[in-house]
Amino acid sequence: MLLKQLLPKKIKTSLILLKRRWKDGGIQFALTKSNLTSNFIISTTQEIKQGLYFENKVQNITLASQKINNLCIKPNETFSFWKIVGPTTPKRGFKEGRNIVNGIVSKEFGGGICQLSSIIYHTALKADLEIIERFNHSVDIYKEDERFTPLGADATVVYGYKDLRIKNNSSFPIRFDFQITNNIITCSIFSETAIIEKEVVFERDYATDKKVIVSTIINDLPKYKSEYKLP
Repeated sequence: MLLKQLLPKKIKTSLILLKRRWKDGGIQFALTKSNLTSNFIISTTQEIKQGLYFENKVQNITLASQKINNLCIKPNETFSFWKIVGPTTPKRGFKEGRNIVNGIVSKEFGGGICQLSSIIYHTALKADLEIIERFNHSVDIYKEDERFTPLGADATVVYGYKDLRIKNNSSFPIRFDFQITNNIITCSIFSETAIIEKEVVFERDYATDKKVIVSTIINDLPKYKSEYKLP
């Protein structure tokens, strides 16, 4: 355990990635780009909130979304955020942005792209796609007017450690599409066949004054739970 703590972050991340590759042997990942066009669309629109590192956040989100645009996800294939976006290093064009770990605000290259993974997750819920892997933030640090997504609709991502993985459980290909204009981002799912958009509701239960549990309810059926500490 002590040896793990002493290892440099880069080496620890490499070991985690090797472990993931070994476990991922039987998964069909979506890796092919396609100009799939369709009149069948499910969309989510969010505001990119003004704040510290705003311009950097917009650039990071734009750069990451461009890597995902036109990715064709065939039936039974799995979308992996990190397999497509890759490491958010300055050499790859990513800038420093706000990052939140255990409720503590810091800065990190690629900071802010959790809004991109979150809007993908929220849109996937509307399409009732199969969520293979998703992590919510551990602490709810936002006031209501500061949120970019409803509590319970967030999906934090940490390269090598926390991924967002979504399986296409339909019988036809789909793809994600992003439009970013000024401080507005829209995530859309295009499909060859119509997907009936589901009603998604996030119900909060303040279990104690230090914890809130959010139930994600899709078409009146409870599907997922997210637990947050309160500051």
